[in-house]
Amino acid sequence: MQILHHQQIEQIVKRLSIEILEQNIDETEIVLAGINNNGMHLAQLLMNELLDISDIQYTLTRITIDPATPLDSDILLEIPADNLQDKVLIIVDDVANTGRTLFYAFQPLLSIMLKKVEIAVLVNRMHKSYPISVDYKGIELATTLQQNIKVVLSDNKKKNKAEVL
Repeated sequence: MQILHHQQIEQIVKRLSIEILEQNIDETEIVLAGINNNGMHLAQLLMNELLDISDIQYTLTRITIDPATPLDSDILLEIPADNLQDKVLIIVDDVANTGRTLFYAFQPLLSIMLKKVEIAVLVNRMHKSYPISVDYKGIELATTLQQNIKVVLSDNKKKNKAEVL
């Protein structure tokens, strides 16, 4: 069952961008860190919108993590963690499910002092197993544990969608 089509995703990205700007209006730089491919794609969409509405400097980076087994391989941050010292960081992912991926995404950030860390997701599921709170969410769903959310984000905006499987 489709829950979001491309136009809804575009509207959500615009709204999330405005919310991010409102909460960080006094900042001179914001770093957006997308988790894996879909998180990175959403972070890029957010950055494009933010660049249209503000003069703040934005940096885009990727966090690479294996969501199924986060402890079996290194969790990688695309830029050196020291470059994030005293900066605002927004971790971006497509879906917050149990919170495990977001929880372990903090690992490469623990050696530095950030000014602030926030989380933005397109879909927030309401059954967290980890102590993760989402700051910016497109939609929030009460799903069963057996259901999955599939988000498709591509360069062709008309193909963007989110479905419950």
